[in-house]
Amino acid sequence: MSEFKGKIAVHAITWGHDYLLGFEEAAKLGYKAIEPWPAFVEEFENRENELIEILEQYGLTMTGVYGGAAGVPGRRFADPDMRQSIIDYNAKLARILSKTGASHIVFGPGGPRKGPTDRDQLKQAAITINEAAKRTLEFGVKACVHPHLWTELQEQDELEYLMELLDKEVYFAPDTAHLSGANMDVPAIIRKYREKVAYIHLKDLTPKEARVEDFPMLLGNEALPVFCELGLGTVDFKPILEAINETGYDGWMTVEIDQSTSTPYNSLAICRDFVEKQLGIPVR
Repeated sequence: MSEFKGKIAVHAITWGHDYLLGFEEAAKLGYKAIEPWPAFVEEFENRENELIEILEQYGLTMTGVYGGAAGVPGRRFADPDMRQSIIDYNAKLARILSKTGASHIVFGPGGPRKGPTDRDQLKQAAITINEAAKRTLEFGVKACVHPHLWTELQEQDELEYLMELLDKEVYFAPDTAHLSGANMDVPAIIRKYREKVAYIHLKDLTPKEARVEDFPMLLGNEALPVFCELGLGTVDFKPILEAINETGYDGWMTVEIDQSTSTPYNSLAICRDFVEKQLGIPVR
């Protein structure tokens, strides 16, 4: 198998609003880059130098941030009334990122999902995405469309129709768990949009039949999260990595687990070890 040419990062979502603890523990685990929570990044508008200093204090690079239609409940790409709000929000994020050296916005779709998104709605979504992506690119920041379970952009037919309508300024951010959870062939999707892939989320999906005993780090009897530590779920990462390597992708691949069943530190240690030992990609 050809070698991975990209770089590994970690998502800060697992630490919730304990932003600085997330930075500290990510660095302690050996991660060199992080995708912080957008609310944290927004706090540094017009004082981006402070954010750079914090990152440098922990030896971290910022890869990008999650934006798109997310951030406001009920906001959707497909709703033309929300168009200006989405454009302005992402332009603001891009302006902040451009001053910190980060160059990607993950364009998260709006939720919750209300059933299939029809073609007229996808046409409206494409108009918004195209306009917002042009604005972010003015700051050197790539807008990367990100199919996501339980949102307006979930199914393969929705993704494929939308991608036909998107301009060259729009990129693609596949997520291994969200694509798998929508029954997509992840390696095939990555190969199909190889020219567009600019950012990747590396994520695993809890088996539907998962039992508490399968998760040795589980404390007590909490409900199992939908997403789990890398290697403990149903996603087959080896063929996905083969497809990524085959395309020559050399960007960020961000390890992500939304919710830890023990502690964020433990969960991201398991993920790091999986990436290093099973995928053969150095993190530290």
